[in-house]
Amino acid sequence: MTTTTKTAITVETTIQAPVAKVWEYWNQPEHIKQWAFASDDWHVPASENDLRTGGKFSTTMAAKDGSFSFDFGGVYTQVKEHKLIEYTLGDERKVSILFSSIGDATKIVETFEAEDTHSVEMQQSGWQAILDNFKKYTEAN
Repeated sequence: MTTTTKTAITVETTIQAPVAKVWEYWNQPEHIKQWAFASDDWHVPASENDLRTGGKFSTTMAAKDGSFSFDFGGVYTQVKEHKLIEYTLGDERKVSILFSSIGDATKIVETFEAEDTHSVEMQQSGWQAILDNFKKYTEAN
């Protein structure tokens, strides 16, 4: 029996907003559509989220010029309100997101298993760009 260990990648940020607001903006589809992309030439035309253990989510990320799109989705394996979200992606990779209150701010630490197509550095910079976009959107609204 062969066991393969996937590389874990971590991205993080601190948002100047209370955890209740951060949680809502992270999980409500109307907000997800405003931030879940890495650059301004992309957007999210569709998002569905059943935030509960066993619930499913799907976010369509698309180039604004229509040249490419893909669905990012999975199944929640653990949800602790305002504290933790864990899920398994469609390709069986695991993701964990920790939310921590720091006074009036919220720290997010997101750890995910790398896929084999793109370099670890490319994946880390892409996920960090999306997290930075979330921070910018949440703090501005």
